[in-house]
Amino acid sequence: MGIAELNEREKQIIIHATIILYGDASSEALSNIVAMDVASHWNEPKASEHIKQNHYLVQFNITGVYAPSLMPQDVYENDEPLNNYFRVEEYAEGNISFVDGIGSNTGYFKLDNLLNNSTTAAHEFGHTIGLEHPQQLDIRGSGTPGIMYPRGTIVDPHFQYDPAAAPATNGGTINPFTRKVLQKDIDDLHLNKLSFNKNGFAMLGAFSSVWHERHLQ
Repeated sequence: MGIAELNEREKQIIIHATIILYGDASSEALSNIVAMDVASHWNEPKASEHIKQNHYLVQFNITGVYAPSLMPQDVYENDEPLNNYFRVEEYAEGNISFVDGIGSNTGYFKLDNLLNNSTTAAHEFGHTIGLEHPQQLDIRGSGTPGIMYPRGTIVDPHFQYDPAAAPATNGGTINPFTRKVLQKDIDDLHLNKLSFNKNGFAMLGAFSSVWHERHLQ
């Protein structure tokens, strides 16, 4: 979830969002790492959008916040569309990170999914601003996989965990570290269809407002 700002003077569309981390594995350092990771991935393509025959550069302004004292009511009662709340723990049921729906503002991160320049945070952020997994999950011959392709996608060998593995076997599916934000991912946001108010702002996503308890092994 976030706010899109249409800057007519600079010919930019700026997506503002705040990622707020809580939970036993969260920290101030991690909140900064996650925010930088999301911003770097989504700004990498230097993508553009056309609105009313004008060309706009799409930029992502992502802030990370560590909230060790966050309470459930802070999430339930939040009415600030910038805020996205994620619990971070070393253990997660199903061994995956997730959000609470497409266009949501809450979710749960497994700690090791976020480390070493992983694309997990950038992928989950895509869900919060309205993007789903693509329907076609065998993309051999299509080149670099976009950020929204899920684990298990069949890709060209050099995008697999193990380039020597047969497709769809152990090691023969997408290595998430090879995903990148592409122009198509920006196109799929349909920023040109947003209803910007008189001040040039529009909301992306919606309030899911789910507080997550720590998963127990």
